[in-house]
Amino acid sequence: MNHHRQRFLPQSCSHLSAFRSAHGPNPFQSLQPCLKSRPLGPTSVRRELNDAVPRCSLCSSSAASHLYACLACPAVSCWAPNLHSPPHAAAHAAAAGGGHEIAVDLDRAELFCCLCRDQVYDPDFDTTVVRANRIFLSLPPPASHPKDKKKRRRAVEYRPWSPDPHERICIARGSSPLPPDSTAGLRGLNNLGNTCFMNSVLQALLHTPPLRNYFLSDRHNRYECQHKRVKICATDNAKSMAARLCLACDMDAIFSAVFSGDKKPYSPAKFLYSWWQHAANLASYEQQDAHEFFISMLHGIHEKVEQEKGKPQTQGSGDCCIAHRVFSGVLRSDVTCTICGFTSTTYDPCVDFSLDLEPNHGPVKNNTTKTHSCNGEMESMVSGQGAGVSTLMGCLDRFTRPEKLGSDQKLFCQNCQVRQESLKQLSIRKLPLVSCFHMKRFEHSSTKKMSWKVDRYLKFPFSLDMAPYLSSSILRGRFGNRIFAFDGDESDSSTESSSEFELFAVVTHTGRLDAGHYVTYLRLNNQWYKCDDAWITQVSENIVRASQGYMMFYVQKVLHYRRNEN
Repeated sequence: MNHHRQRFLPQSCSHLSAFRSAHGPNPFQSLQPCLKSRPLGPTSVRRELNDAVPRCSLCSSSAASHLYACLACPAVSCWAPNLHSPPHAAAHAAAAGGGHEIAVDLDRAELFCCLCRDQVYDPDFDTTVVRANRIFLSLPPPASHPKDKKKRRRAVEYRPWSPDPHERICIARGSSPLPPDSTAGLRGLNNLGNTCFMNSVLQALLHTPPLRNYFLSDRHNRYECQHKRVKICATDNAKSMAARLCLACDMDAIFSAVFSGDKKPYSPAKFLYSWWQHAANLASYEQQDAHEFFISMLHGIHEKVEQEKGKPQTQGSGDCCIAHRVFSGVLRSDVTCTICGFTSTTYDPCVDFSLDLEPNHGPVKNNTTKTHSCNGEMESMVSGQGAGVSTLMGCLDRFTRPEKLGSDQKLFCQNCQVRQESLKQLSIRKLPLVSCFHMKRFEHSSTKKMSWKVDRYLKFPFSLDMAPYLSSSILRGRFGNRIFAFDGDESDSSTESSSEFELFAVVTHTGRLDAGHYVTYLRLNNQWYKCDDAWITQVSENIVRASQGYMMFYVQKVLHYRRNEN
């Protein structure tokens, strides 16, 4: 059973509760004009230029690491350690009597209980701090606190299927149940001439759970689709032969063949021909890039939807076609002016996450080969120039890390009305049902006029939590971990219960840039299999972990369905 992660708000201390009872429902609203925000720093308590340097009222020190201003009187106290007496902030609270326990950190604008000697949390105080930030950064007001509103989940409507009379006849005429074998759908694909790039991606897609369920439930019937396309082409002689082709129909044919129970290798020649018609610039028997094929194939399925509906379909919502329903996500890009703090936000749809490998910080070693033996197989992991160890989480950290744009990349600031140096940060606004991570192993230099492959080893987890890379998490960290939904991104915090993914397919690349080979590792019923074109063998987890990952496919552990209105 899957247990959802819930965000529990910290419990307030008894002194904070007493302070709130004595000072009304929102005692922190008057603090908002006193808060100072900075474009690239934390919020602090504002001091005017002519104000004296704040000093501890007991020791007159101004050099303490933390100074606390009492919210009940003008006293400022430090937290200087003293072996024979309590810290000065605690001493002030004890000496002044009840009501003086709650203070605010001058440098970090955080509430502190002097008697509990710990930070305390209050949602209304966070509201005050966030509003001060938004006034400074010219951003819209924050949404209400999450505990005051129901969580909304981005969900897919569940529609139970039942066959109509025509479908009942078809089922009775020519259907057979799926074989009970736990390796159903595990079938090799023949190499049709340097087509391992296609076979490796097809194997991953054939075992992508939402995609597999879509085609095996006959949601795209190739016979009906073909009949419809023939009628359209018959009424318009200007239609080209390419209009008769449909990649989704050919995918449906592959699913039918692979899940038929036949274990002999299958030749996806019809699919290759259709893809060649769609991507004429890649139509050759030369080795192609597996990631480029993946993107081209998804685009081909989406493009067919546009042609049939007669108008462009946006992929941002992820509802236009099965390809984007499964793989479509949305990225958020924030560009902040380093001078005034004005933030410009854009949203872009994506079907995968292309990540840079972490830089090699260690010394470059001579080429060596480490050989791993498992299940009777020998696998090698090369470490040499450009080698080292990267982690998928480290690559995602780099992907969502703030990046300062250089002086040659100044962007126009709407607030300053001139070009200014900026800080750019990416985050994930909407997670796809299936996340594909593409590692940038092939690098090109236009100045050196050369290309090379990065053979750095990548450690990737079998279970992955994407919550730290969501826009809601990034924004909370930017605003001092205030627990809030920002700028219409409440949907992000609601999807954190669906942020846990598990690995089910890894496409690997071995060899040189111009003469390499693609292989896919699939997980079926907690057992891993190596799909090397027509050959399929069982392998252990160690083999998969030691492989040189190029594309990793993760599926959400929990899929949420919205209740049907009926």
